[in-house]
Amino acid sequence: MAEHHPRQQKTPVIEVRGLSNRFGAHVVHDGLDLDLYTGEILGVVGGSGTGKSVLLRSIVGLNKPSAGHIRVFDVDLTELSGPERSLYEQRFGVLFQGGALFTSLNLVQNISLPLIEHAGLSRSDAEELSRMKLGLTGLPPDAALKYPAELSGGMIKRAALARALALDPEILFLDEPTAGLDPIGAAAFDELIVTLSDALGLTVFLVTHDLDTLYTTCDRVAVLSQQKVLVADTLDQVAQTSDAWVQEYFHGPRGRAAIVAKHRLTQQEPR
Repeated sequence: MAEHHPRQQKTPVIEVRGLSNRFGAHVVHDGLDLDLYTGEILGVVGGSGTGKSVLLRSIVGLNKPSAGHIRVFDVDLTELSGPERSLYEQRFGVLFQGGALFTSLNLVQNISLPLIEHAGLSRSDAEELSRMKLGLTGLPPDAALKYPAELSGGMIKRAALARALALDPEILFLDEPTAGLDPIGAAAFDELIVTLSDALGLTVFLVTHDLDTLYTTCDRVAVLSQQKVLVADTLDQVAQTSDAWVQEYFHGPRGRAAIVAKHRLTQQEPR
């Protein structure tokens, strides 16, 4: 198991205050507060319908909140014009569920796109850098010219991660990064996240339902419940929260299995 050494400072790089998201009569968030600190990996969990992905999309600018403020890099993004906000959003990298790669482009072309459009690189320079990003995520050189339809689920995740890293972001947003992967592939991807976070100095906002991912990667966990953040703390502290969903999630059969697996791996690590 990769060992994560957070460079956490008590400086929020993201501050969410009083966030509300309503879709017609349906209220997803109501007065939600959350901080993400520089250098940490924060896992966001919650039951179905608690708005984990909606929260992520609100922060990265794909969903306009009904109310509240989102400060990123000490700037209120909700008050910026489109062009101004776009400059800040280029400091984000986002891996969406399913990868969201362009199916008509090969991997090099997929990753070159933001480099050409936003960084202004020539096509040849963008493609050279794209190959480096693909290598960074563990894909073999011959994957560069493959199309998404030719790839396994694990390779698609790695390619999507390479695209998320294309513009050298400071904050990486991951939406269910191990969903659909087999246990071995998921474990390898978890370790990749930790390795890249440490090597590149990334701050990571990670939406997941995967307990193994939480125990392998996260410095803190935020639980969404009742339209707010119920608790945001270390795994041990969160697991002690006297909430029915939290108790079932962390102390049910899957939770116990994840704890045993983490303990076993920890015992195997060289001293």
